[in-house]
Amino acid sequence: MAKIKLEYLWLDGYEPTQNLRSKTKVEEHENFQGTLAEIGNWSFDGSSTRQADGGSSDCMLVPVAIYPDPTRINGYLVMSEVMYADGKPHPSNGRATIDDDNDDFWFGFEQEYFIMDVRTELPLGFPRGGYPKPQGMYYCSVGGLNTHGRVLVEEHADLCIKAGLNFEGINQEVACGQWEFQLFAKGAKRAGDEIWVARYLLDRLTEQYGYYIDYHPKPLGKDLDWNGSGMHANFSNTLLRTCGSKEVYLKVCEAFRPVTKEHIEVYGEFNDQRLTGKHETASIHDFKYGVSDRGASIRIPILTVQKGWKGWLEDRRPASNGDPYKIAARIIKTMNTVDISVLV
Repeated sequence: MAKIKLEYLWLDGYEPTQNLRSKTKVEEHENFQGTLAEIGNWSFDGSSTRQADGGSSDCMLVPVAIYPDPTRINGYLVMSEVMYADGKPHPSNGRATIDDDNDDFWFGFEQEYFIMDVRTELPLGFPRGGYPKPQGMYYCSVGGLNTHGRVLVEEHADLCIKAGLNFEGINQEVACGQWEFQLFAKGAKRAGDEIWVARYLLDRLTEQYGYYIDYHPKPLGKDLDWNGSGMHANFSNTLLRTCGSKEVYLKVCEAFRPVTKEHIEVYGEFNDQRLTGKHETASIHDFKYGVSDRGASIRIPILTVQKGWKGWLEDRRPASNGDPYKIAARIIKTMNTVDISVLV
């Protein structure tokens, strides 16, 4: 019998921005294969995470995905949903709101973030009491003059790949100390699981460096001339992947217009500071779409057009601190209202 470490991960009840929580359970197993079928539910004190009152504080952790933990011996990361004792989803459980049981929706998230120095509370590359050179030379840069944090970023990428996440890439972003990673998954729930696990690995890794990650969409302030951080959501379903019709794509995009407010409500806190119409964003008060338009609310990728209007769309509005579960759930809800019968 071997002892294994199961790190249960869940989202707390803080609003509007939830936080990752985790705790370790050590179990003995013989020939453990790392599957959900081999592990059970757990519980935690919800009164300490704003998910229950002290008089009835037990909340349930129900495992939904398991990954090897690349930094631990016999370790596993267990992404979990929060449930009530009677099995009903807790209100903080955004994953339970996703209507995609057949995994028809594919999502690719572009997670931007700033690496912050614990000592200065500033992004890497920022001097105390001042600013680095204006943005422009940092995007996809190489060399110690303009690149800050690569060692951490590379290690994080390796950890995600070793954990079995469908990790697709990394790059330094437009602002100093700002980076991005990309993840893709077939199935909205899986995409959300993998973003949260990747965030966990990144946050835990910073403990070794004296850094922390700031997911705020405008950590340097809304009035400064620095790009904010988003989490662009690339999405498709069978319709978008196979229709071959410009008219269908335009109808899909138009379906998002009347529910702009509903989308913005779940796209992340402080997003009004980022979606100003500047720095490659559309104003939070507007809705527009276009081919290759990085200043649009929804961008139609040029590859989609070149492939005969078969591909995907990119919603550029979600903020870096948004919950991928809630973002995906809202996109799917809107997509499910599209009626193309009038075009046939």
